[in-house]
Amino acid sequence: MTATQEVTQWWRGYLDRHPVTSLRTVGGQCVLAVRVFQHLIGDIVRGRFPFWEFVEQAVFMARTAVVPTLFIAVPISITLAVQFSLLAGQLGATALAGAANGLAVIRQGAPLVAAILMAAAVGSAMSADLGSRTIRDETDAMEVMGVSVIRRLVVPRLAAAVVISVALTGFTCFIGFLAGYAFTVMLQGGTPGSYTATFSSFATVDDLILTLIKAVVFGMIVAIIACYKGLDTRGGPAGVANSVNAAVVQSILLLLLTNVLISQMYLVLFPKTSF
Repeated sequence: MTATQEVTQWWRGYLDRHPVTSLRTVGGQCVLAVRVFQHLIGDIVRGRFPFWEFVEQAVFMARTAVVPTLFIAVPISITLAVQFSLLAGQLGATALAGAANGLAVIRQGAPLVAAILMAAAVGSAMSADLGSRTIRDETDAMEVMGVSVIRRLVVPRLAAAVVISVALTGFTCFIGFLAGYAFTVMLQGGTPGSYTATFSSFATVDDLILTLIKAVVFGMIVAIIACYKGLDTRGGPAGVANSVNAAVVQSILLLLLTNVLISQMYLVLFPKTSF
């Protein structure tokens, strides 16, 4: 084989391993998302939604993600409170520390913390579970017996991921408020009234609605990517590990990009007026 042929073969292999495979993966995930929502709506209308599987998965996800979310939310909330309190002190607006902390936690901190924990804890477990079923040929056996894998396994996991994502986001907002309040009032000597008043004045209900919308979208993204990677597992136990790693990395990257996109769209469509 000549040098030119070797270079050509290497480029073909590179294109197949990276860009082409990436497009194939994105296309497969989009097709899976469409089919999942079709089955979800159809099962709810016909009363065939696997409710107990949904409850079981929701309990498992909550048990997996609540404690890590608590341990991540507290230091991040305190860090935000420290930074914004110092900035407010430098500007001579110490009374607005609660407002700054509230906007940071509700708009960005809470949904991102919940989303990353969903991807790292819940998404990895979901991908590992479905990947293990795939390499043991359980999913193929289900299809042979006429049981839809998407309807039986993916649909309840998607619904559970959305519910738990919303719950974790609300939990993170609450923890962020308590952590910022405790740091500002107890450690920095701020007044409780000014903290809560500015917090509730600047962090409005619209911000909370935006955060909950983000939570729903983030939960769907984590579930679709994790389920696709799990069902697409190849290569035995090593393939399961690769699927889990790919699911976590892709989920976090897509979550961050989606967060930027939703935040910018919200600011463009609903600009804040000055007080």
